[in-house]
Amino acid sequence: MEDFNSETDSDYTSYWRDWFISSRGNEYFCEIDEDYLTDRFNLTGLNADVQYYQYALDLVTDVFDLDCDDDMRETIEKSARHLYGLVHARYITTTRGLAKMLEKYKKADFGKCPRVLCGAAPLLPTGMSDNPHIQSVKLYCAKCEDLYNPKSTRHANVDGAYFGTSFTNILFQVYPALVPDKSKERYSPRVFGFKVHASAALERWQDERRRSMGRRLKDVGRYGIVPGGCGGGGGGGDGGG
Repeated sequence: MEDFNSETDSDYTSYWRDWFISSRGNEYFCEIDEDYLTDRFNLTGLNADVQYYQYALDLVTDVFDLDCDDDMRETIEKSARHLYGLVHARYITTTRGLAKMLEKYKKADFGKCPRVLCGAAPLLPTGMSDNPHIQSVKLYCAKCEDLYNPKSTRHANVDGAYFGTSFTNILFQVYPALVPDKSKERYSPRVFGFKVHASAALERWQDERRRSMGRRLKDVGRYGIVPGGCGGGGGGGDGGG
């Protein structure tokens, strides 16, 4: 009987997390283990960042039993999502969290690099700041070592702090074999199959500089200033006489 109750409780407490992970726009998240969520040490300091922290935590762990109106429920729901995101940033740097994100990375769940010469290399979500409400999540390509915006607007609205600035680096330190060869290929401009010579780019730059200088000289002449003149011009001659 005790085993049955334990199993039922376990299934019940995973309900909110199952709903959250399966919701549209949350595909980048992995499921946080229940024992990690219920360990208060892992939540240190988050009570200052989350409104109605205890109610939000109760909702995430499915022990929420407050009788409240719809507006209050919606506010607590929003806080629960924020709390989950902040805990998620910590969880994915643990051994268990890294393993879950690794599986998603191998399946390219985060998308593929839009750069043609990267050959559809898988991407990883990363934040530009560890503080929430600063910038949305970006996608990192380890092949070209550059960042990209998510294609979908629903992903573009996800806070980057929910993944943090350290996750991608820790993942490749723990799994160094996954680090791809850097992309050395670069696109070469061509005209009718022939590479555009570097001198052509230099000449275009020089032409633009000449045009810019011409415009500046024209402006100077407009105000009656003689380029290179010594300013007062008049003092002088031999004087005297």
